[in-house]
Amino acid sequence: MPLLMIDLDNTLVDRDAAFRAAAAAFLAEHRLPEGDLEWLMTTDASGYTPRQEVARAMTERYGDVDVRTFLDRGAADRITLSDPVREALVGARAGGWSCVIVTNGRTVQQEAKIRNSGLDRLVHGWVISETLGCKKPEPEIFHAAAAVTGAPLDGSWMIGDSAPADIRGALGVGARSVWVSGGRPWTVEDYRPTFTTPDTATAIRHVTSV
Repeated sequence: MPLLMIDLDNTLVDRDAAFRAAAAAFLAEHRLPEGDLEWLMTTDASGYTPRQEVARAMTERYGDVDVRTFLDRGAADRITLSDPVREALVGARAGGWSCVIVTNGRTVQQEAKIRNSGLDRLVHGWVISETLGCKKPEPEIFHAAAAVTGAPLDGSWMIGDSAPADIRGALGVGARSVWVSGGRPWTVEDYRPTFTTPDTATAIRHVTSV
């Protein structure tokens, strides 16, 4: 079966929306200023700020509040899977594709998102950077994804929203790629994705129709 590798956060699931909802609930629960929501979103930087740095910034700002629970479970507990993405994944599997999630992040948190969203029942498996000990764009994580089902990297695709992690990583192992732009312009000059789509469902349908 051909291999379709897909990023998790802000590709398969809207991680930023889940974090925003969790942050709003955190502020309300601890009677903190509602206006701090945008500060939390900026500090988090779509999950690219290391967890320990976010925790330190929040502790300095808010003192002795339950920051760890918020960072460990807040967004993961609010993750949902959209119907268009669900239907596209079902179609990909029906078409004979091996679907594997390839995600950077902490194992407990990422697996919670996968299971809470129901993705565990829609894909053939997943590879998480913390478990493996390396992260995108390192080639080892893509080879590990191929090993999940025994599908070859030759002829495979990678779908993701991150240019350096997903698109450059795919290029490094000879895989084709789809960049999920979300309406953003492509600004990297050194390399380009094979294809660009505004959303993930369209990306999956494009790959599986090639």
